[in-house]
Amino acid sequence: MKRLVLICLFVVSCLAQEPKPAASPTPAPKPTYIRAGRLFDATTDTVRENVVIVVVGDRIKSVGDAKSVSIPVGSTVIDLSRATVLPGLIDCHTHLGARADRYDEIYNFKDTPFQSAFASVVNAQKTLEAGFTTVRDVGSAPFLAVDLRNSVNEGLVPGPRIVASGPGISITGGHGDLNNFSPQTRVTMFPEERDFQIADGVDQIRHVVRAQVKYGVDVIKILATGGVLSKGDSPGAPQFTPEELKAAAEEAHMAGRKIAAHAHGTQGIKNAILAGIDSIEHASLIDDEGIRLSKEHGVYLVMDIYNDDYILGKAIEFGLPKENVDKEKAIGRQQRENFERAVKGGAKMAFGTDAGVYPHGDNAKQFFYMVKYGMTPAQAIRAATTNAADLIGRARDVGTVEAGKYADLIAVTSDPLQDVRALENVGFVMKGGVVYKDTLTAKAGR
Repeated sequence: MKRLVLICLFVVSCLAQEPKPAASPTPAPKPTYIRAGRLFDATTDTVRENVVIVVVGDRIKSVGDAKSVSIPVGSTVIDLSRATVLPGLIDCHTHLGARADRYDEIYNFKDTPFQSAFASVVNAQKTLEAGFTTVRDVGSAPFLAVDLRNSVNEGLVPGPRIVASGPGISITGGHGDLNNFSPQTRVTMFPEERDFQIADGVDQIRHVVRAQVKYGVDVIKILATGGVLSKGDSPGAPQFTPEELKAAAEEAHMAGRKIAAHAHGTQGIKNAILAGIDSIEHASLIDDEGIRLSKEHGVYLVMDIYNDDYILGKAIEFGLPKENVDKEKAIGRQQRENFERAVKGGAKMAFGTDAGVYPHGDNAKQFFYMVKYGMTPAQAIRAATTNAADLIGRARDVGTVEAGKYADLIAVTSDPLQDVRALENVGFVMKGGVVYKDTLTAKAGR
């Protein structure tokens, strides 16, 4: 028996030492050549004409004048010579799991997390096909955005690149809590929601931020004031003390994450800026001192100035409570006027729309209002490209059309620098070298 074992071991050893056939080398991806009649590459405020963009794999290899680029016979060519090409757009404030056709609070008690998950898959595709190849999700059902990000990255579902937060961190009774119900009313899921959303005091803040990092978030979202679409609080009222906000910012930064603060109110905005928060979401009631502080501290303002139209229109039809309508009436116009003041004051601005409050896919409707309230079309577009990429920490990969960046490209038939509403009808979308939408050429496909 012993001899038989030794013979078997000898045979196995010989087989293990037999040379294996060499693996065939993976062929290098073939270049795709994109002819761009006009190119707004977002590195400046100007348009280049007659450009060829060379894409290899998921990256841009080169961007050059058409006269200097030789395209080999038989190459894959995408002819956008009658279009304006731009970088894929970036929306820094979305809620991919949210639906804008249902505001009745009964859904808080009837829906399971899976309803939001199903909606998020549909919303992600709509957002991508609207030309937004990157988004920051700043609050969906607990860690839905993390799972959706992973599913998109794996190629399981189509969608934009997602910078994912967890649920917005709230004080007890704050913008993110379930307010004005009886004490025995609760909505929970596993893990226990209060382990990673409700926090009071510095120690709880640190715990919740650490717990969210544990579950894989890219960015922390904290609710520094009351809100419009919540019950029982005032949008202008500060929530969290300066010490609590500072602890949240410290924890986020120690973990290598940025932190965004929902803040409508004047004092809450200042508290968040001074605490070290990276971006102020909404910034509706910002004053001149807040604008000055944002500039001094390099903090981005992300002001969602389109959705006022939807909230005061269609959302009422879909059951938005009167309390929320009254809040929006009081704050919406001021937000737009303060946006104009912030632009004139030279504040850093990044594009963010609160998608989910209005229907996903309509993100580009905000560009018109950004131009109406003080930006040039080029400034508005750069807020959704260069500036947005900087805010989310992805400027090495997205935000401009340059060699080495991801091949995230969109195209429209007319010049958005002349009429920024051209971006409301994106006809061509490429993300990572893959075409997801093409109504502009004869070779549509994926």
